[in-house]
Amino acid sequence: MQKKKIRIFSAAAAVCVILFAAYHSRGDIRAEKEFIFSSKKNTVNLWYSDDALTDYLLSRSVEFNDTHKKIRLVPKLVSAKEYLENIGKASTNEDEYPDLYILTNDALEKATLSGLTTPISDTDLFNADNFSKAALSSVSYDGEYVAYPYYFETSTLLYNKTYLENAAKDKVENEHLLAETTPDNAVSGSSLDENSKEFKEEVSKKEKEMLPQTMTDIIKFAESYNAPEGVEAIFKWDVSDIFYNYFIVGDCINIGGKSGDDVGKIDIYNKDSIKCMSLYQKLNQFFAIDSKTSSYESVKQDFIDGKMIFTLATTDVLSSIKKAQKEGKCKFEYGVLPMPSLTPDCKTRTMSVTQCIAVNGYSECEDKAKEVAQWLCTQTNDDLYKQADKVSCYKKVQHEEEKLDGFLAAYENSVPMPKMISTSNFWMQLEISFEKIWNGADPNETLKAVSEQIKTQVTGSKYTETYVETPENISFTNDEDDYYDEGMDG
Repeated sequence: MQKKKIRIFSAAAAVCVILFAAYHSRGDIRAEKEFIFSSKKNTVNLWYSDDALTDYLLSRSVEFNDTHKKIRLVPKLVSAKEYLENIGKASTNEDEYPDLYILTNDALEKATLSGLTTPISDTDLFNADNFSKAALSSVSYDGEYVAYPYYFETSTLLYNKTYLENAAKDKVENEHLLAETTPDNAVSGSSLDENSKEFKEEVSKKEKEMLPQTMTDIIKFAESYNAPEGVEAIFKWDVSDIFYNYFIVGDCINIGGKSGDDVGKIDIYNKDSIKCMSLYQKLNQFFAIDSKTSSYESVKQDFIDGKMIFTLATTDVLSSIKKAQKEGKCKFEYGVLPMPSLTPDCKTRTMSVTQCIAVNGYSECEDKAKEVAQWLCTQTNDDLYKQADKVSCYKKVQHEEEKLDGFLAAYENSVPMPKMISTSNFWMQLEISFEKIWNGADPNETLKAVSEQIKTQVTGSKYTETYVETPENISFTNDEDDYYDEGMDG
C-alpha cells in the first residue's frame, strides 16, 4: 500500500535549526536536528470517539511513554459523526492524522477498501490462547488480519439469584414435608433444620438444577413458580432491538461466512430459521411484551428493581447493578448464565460487536503503530473495565468481577457483526421482521421476503427463493394450549 508522502515541517522547526547553528558546534546541531525530526517521526497518534475511554487511554499513554523512550503515544478524542470519513480526509490532506484508530469490526471492510488499514503480517499474537474465535473472526478480512481485537460487547442471560434461591428453598422444604407425611417414601434426614449444612447444600443443589438450559425450562419454571409481591414478569427482554433478539436465529442463519466478509455465503431462509422464528413468535404468548414500548433501559431498570426473574442484558448491566446496590436501591443478588437454547434441538448464539485498533494504511510509522496497538490490546490488568467499563478481548486479563465470566463465555460463542457493505441494511430489515413476527406475521413468508431482498441487492438482479415448507409440530411444551388458555404473561 502506498504510504503518504513525507510531510513538510513547519517554519518554526526550520528556524529552530538555524538558531542552533548560530550557537552550537556541528555535532550539537546534528544532535538537535535528530531530536526534532525523531520526535515528530516517533509520535503515534491514536484517534477514538468514545469519551468513556478518555481517562483510561490517558493513563495508558503516560505509562507507555514512560516505558518506551523511542515512541510517544498521543490519544485524541474526536467526533463519532462521519468518523471513518474524517480519518480518511485527515490522512490525505492534513498534518495531524491518526496512525491508529479504534473502530467497530463491522466497519473493517469499508476501512480496508478505503486504504485505511494495514495487514498484520506478524500473526503470532492471533491464536486461541490469547483471543476467542469471535475476536479473531472479527478482525479478519479477505483472509488477513487487518486490526487488533480490543474490547467487545455482547449479551447473555441474567437471573435474580435471591428469588431463585428462595424458590429452591421452598422446593426443598416441600420435599421434606412430603417425606415426613409419606413414610414409605421417606428420605434420610427428613426432619427440617434450615441452619444445618445439609439443608443448605440441598438448597444450593436445587438452585443449580433450576438454572435453565433451554427456554422450555424457563416456561416450566414459570408454570410452578409462586411469584412474591413485586414480581411482574418471569422473563423479559428488549424485543425491539435486534442486538438482543439475534440469539433466536444466531445459530441458523449465515451472513458472510466465518469472518462476515463473503457475499457468496448468505443463508437467511431455511428450515431451521423458520422453526426458530416460529418459536420466537410463541414466546409472545408465554411472555407478553409490547414491542412498541419495549426498551433496553426500562428492562434493565425493572431487573434491578426486582420486577423479573430472568432478562437479557449486555455487560453494562454489571456496573449499573453494583451502583444501585451501593445506593441501597437494589437488594437482590444476581447471576449470569450462558444463553439457553430455545429447545434441545434449537441452539442459540448471541450477536457481538468488537472494537478494534486499526493501523492506518497512510501512517508513516507503521511498525511503531503496530507496537503500540499490540501493547494496548495485551494489557493483563483489569483497568480497562475498572476505568472505562469495557471488557477486553484479551483472554489473559485478570478480571476481579467474576460475573464477567458469563459474558466472556457468551462472546466466545457469539456471532460477530458482519463487515460487508452490501448487506449493511440487513440488520434494519431483520429487526423489522422480528417485530412483524412477534406481532403475528407469518415467519415463513417474512423470512423469505428478507432473504430475497438482501440477495437481490447483493447479486444486482431480482432473486426469488425456492419455497421451504414450515416444519410441523413446532412447540416448547406438550401442553401449550393450557398456557394460551390461561393467558399467561409471565
